[in-house]
Amino acid sequence: MILYDYCRSSAAYRVRIALNLKQLSYQQQSVNLLESTHTGTEHQQRNAQKLVPVLSDQGVHLSQSLAICEYLDEAYPDSFQLVSGSAVERANIRAFAQAIACEVHPLNNLRVLKYLVTQLGADEEQKMQWYQHWINTTFSALEEQLSQRSNSSTFCFSEQPGLAEICLVPQIFNARRFQVDMQAYPLLSAIDQQCQELTSFAKAHPTLQPDS
Repeated sequence: MILYDYCRSSAAYRVRIALNLKQLSYQQQSVNLLESTHTGTEHQQRNAQKLVPVLSDQGVHLSQSLAICEYLDEAYPDSFQLVSGSAVERANIRAFAQAIACEVHPLNNLRVLKYLVTQLGADEEQKMQWYQHWINTTFSALEEQLSQRSNSSTFCFSEQPGLAEICLVPQIFNARRFQVDMQAYPLLSAIDQQCQELTSFAKAHPTLQPDS
């Protein structure tokens, strides 16, 4: 199993956490986004979108972090389950994860920020305002959602982490990089802290990757 990733890619960060939680062995191969390695022919053959991550397993290349996480649960059902619980509970977990991976992250990833600067002429302050606006919009909603839980679980929805935390932790890492005030989100911050104390999350941190 080979993971083609980049240390600060939120999507790749998610998959590293997922693989660690499921205790699956994998090799890493860096695809450096800052050096535009992902735009080359070699990587395009793995993923026509020229994005990371790509997981190579059992002779196939898989892309899109959430799809990869679903694949890992289905292909390796005997290991830790990333999405578990009743049908309603699983739906809530997926909705939380998708609010990050499908709503805020696409607006703030590297290629969008580059387009704002190079094509639309945004300066550094305007880029930061853009980033922080969309983070705050989503984090405010997620913080409110967690405050309305019927229980006060250690993690988002239970006493063990899963797909929700897999998406949340990388997004908080990026939020801090872009100077978002996380004091406004005590519940999200507390869950992030709990996750950072787990080996599966700690080992996936961007600063510990080969290309960091």
